[in-house]
Amino acid sequence: MSGSLAPGSRAAGRRTAVPGVRGLPVPVAPRVKVCGVRGPEDARAAVEAGADALGFNFHPGSPRRTDLRTAARVISALPPFVATVAVWVDPDEARVREALGACRWSALQFCGSEGEALLSAFPPDLVLRTARLKNRAGLKAALALPRCAAVLVDAAVPGAHGGTGRTARWDLAAELARERPVVLAGGLNPDNVAEAIRKVRPWGVDAASGLESSPGRKDPARMRAFVRAAKAALCGA
Repeated sequence: MSGSLAPGSRAAGRRTAVPGVRGLPVPVAPRVKVCGVRGPEDARAAVEAGADALGFNFHPGSPRRTDLRTAARVISALPPFVATVAVWVDPDEARVREALGACRWSALQFCGSEGEALLSAFPPDLVLRTARLKNRAGLKAALALPRCAAVLVDAAVPGAHGGTGRTARWDLAAELARERPVVLAGGLNPDNVAEAIRKVRPWGVDAASGLESSPGRKDPARMRAFVRAAKAALCGA
């Protein structure tokens, strides 16, 4: 892999321990994932903005969906140390394995109702599990998830699989982040990402709709502003 969101990876860079939180390391500057990259122009603008990771959405129902051939072409042209994330909603194992054989992936992000039979078919350090924290029962379930690279926390919106523009429960996400590596998603944009990082202290942040001029159309200026705000959020903290 030429990049990683995983806390244990060398690509994670400088780390600092949060006092009193079981020694769980967090980055000085949280990793930034731009999700819903549809083609070369999106990828180029995201990388130039300073994104650490790009998400390629293979869910047919998403306005940000792409196809494997396009993703492979984009990924083959990426510079070193840019992480790549395949985003799935209830896929069958064969589709995921086809993607793994077509290009290099830093992580597999599962956003649907995938069962353990599917999730356990892949190395835990490659898997991002999604938790939609609606209440403390959801937090308890997220704390009990099997080992994985990180838990992606998204907004709890019935019938939706992300990209809604709704914010997640930052209070619950902060509790989870004290115990497990968290990638915070859900309604993040250039105006609120710094506050979200200071409140949650996630390992990384993930945005899609908050970086667009219209559904599925990435805005280079918003991506630049988002990355700047995220990287500066903990300066002096």
